[in-house]
Amino acid sequence: MSSVYHINKGINKPIEFKGLRAQYIAYLAVGLVSLLVSFAVLYICGLSLFVILPVILGLGTALFLIVFRLSHKYGEHGLMKYFAKKQLPKYLWFSSRRLFTQLKTLS
Repeated sequence: MSSVYHINKGINKPIEFKGLRAQYIAYLAVGLVSLLVSFAVLYICGLSLFVILPVILGLGTALFLIVFRLSHKYGEHGLMKYFAKKQLPKYLWFSSRRLFTQLKTLS
């Protein structure tokens, strides 16, 4: 009597939802919640729906476009690496890693 085991192929892979990867899902969720709250605040303040709806729809469209573009351009960890690289001081910035890779051969 043999057992059949199904292998889970999704282990150690980033979460992906309709093309969005990893933290971009959270960015989109936070943006949508903030749009919902801003809609409620503007509606409670008494603004007309003819003013509120185009503003919220425009901001929502921009949010989707920006988040999907960032997810496609930078991938799972690329955006964090981009911001980390911008925070390096100029005197520690290197254009290559050759200096560090040769440290083992020098000693």
